[in-house]
Amino acid sequence: MERRGAGIFVSIVFFISIAFFLGAVHNLLALKKPGMYPPKMHLRKRAGTFAGGGAIFLLLGIIFYSFQ
Repeated sequence: MERRGAGIFVSIVFFISIAFFLGAVHNLLALKKPGMYPPKMHLRKRAGTFAGGGAIFLLLGIIFYSFQ
Protein backbone atom coordinates (compact mmCIF):
# COMPACT_ATOMS: atom_id res chain seq x y z
CA MET A 1 0.00 0.00 0.00
CA GLU A 2 2.88 2.32 0.76
CA ARG A 3 4.34 1.95 -2.74
CA ARG A 4 1.01 2.92 -4.29
CA GLY A 5 1.01 6.22 -2.40
CA ALA A 6 4.57 6.90 -3.48
CA GLY A 7 3.63 6.12 -7.10
CA ILE A 8 0.77 8.60 -6.95
CA PHE A 9 3.10 11.23 -5.50
CA VAL A 10 5.64 10.69 -8.28
CA SER A 11 2.88 10.92 -10.89
CA ILE A 12 1.68 14.21 -9.43
CA VAL A 13 5.24 15.59 -9.50
CA PHE A 14 5.55 14.62 -13.17
CA PHE A 15 2.18 16.22 -13.98
CA ILE A 16 3.27 19.44 -12.27
CA SER A 17 6.44 19.37 -14.37
CA ILE A 18 4.38 18.96 -17.55
CA ALA A 19 2.13 21.85 -16.48
CA PHE A 20 5.16 24.10 -15.98
CA PHE A 21 6.57 23.18 -19.40
CA LEU A 22 3.19 23.84 -21.04
CA GLY A 23 3.11 27.25 -19.34
CA ALA A 24 6.57 27.99 -20.74
CA VAL A 25 5.47 27.00 -24.25
CA HIS A 26 2.33 29.13 -23.93
CA ASN A 27 4.37 32.18 -22.97
CA LEU A 28 6.89 31.58 -25.75
CA LEU A 29 4.07 31.36 -28.29
CA ALA A 30 2.60 34.59 -26.91
CA LEU A 31 5.86 36.31 -27.86
CA LYS A 32 4.97 35.83 -31.55
CA LYS A 33 1.69 37.76 -31.26
CA PRO A 34 1.94 41.46 -32.16
CA GLY A 35 0.75 44.04 -29.66
CA MET A 36 0.61 41.52 -26.85
CA TYR A 37 0.27 42.63 -23.25
CA PRO A 38 2.28 42.09 -21.00
CA PRO A 39 5.48 43.30 -22.67
CA LYS A 40 7.74 40.78 -24.37
CA MET A 41 10.45 41.15 -21.72
CA HIS A 42 8.01 39.97 -19.05
CA LEU A 43 6.85 37.07 -21.23
CA ARG A 44 10.45 35.91 -21.74
CA LYS A 45 11.14 36.11 -18.01
CA ARG A 46 7.91 34.26 -17.20
CA ALA A 47 8.69 31.55 -19.78
CA GLY A 48 12.16 31.09 -18.25
CA THR A 49 10.68 30.84 -14.78
CA PHE A 50 8.16 28.22 -15.90
CA ALA A 51 10.87 26.24 -17.71
CA GLY A 52 13.12 26.35 -14.64
CA GLY A 53 10.29 25.18 -12.39
CA GLY A 54 9.48 22.41 -14.85
CA ALA A 55 13.10 21.28 -14.86
CA ILE A 56 13.25 21.24 -11.06
CA PHE A 57 10.05 19.21 -10.75
CA LEU A 58 11.24 16.86 -13.50
CA LEU A 59 14.48 16.25 -11.60
CA LEU A 60 12.55 15.68 -8.36
CA GLY A 61 10.28 13.23 -10.15
CA ILE A 62 13.22 11.30 -11.55
CA ILE A 63 14.91 11.19 -8.15
CA PHE A 64 11.76 9.98 -6.37
CA TYR A 65 11.07 7.47 -9.14
CA SER A 66 14.54 6.00 -8.78
CA PHE A 67 13.97 5.44 -5.02
CA GLN A 68 10.77 3.44 -5.56
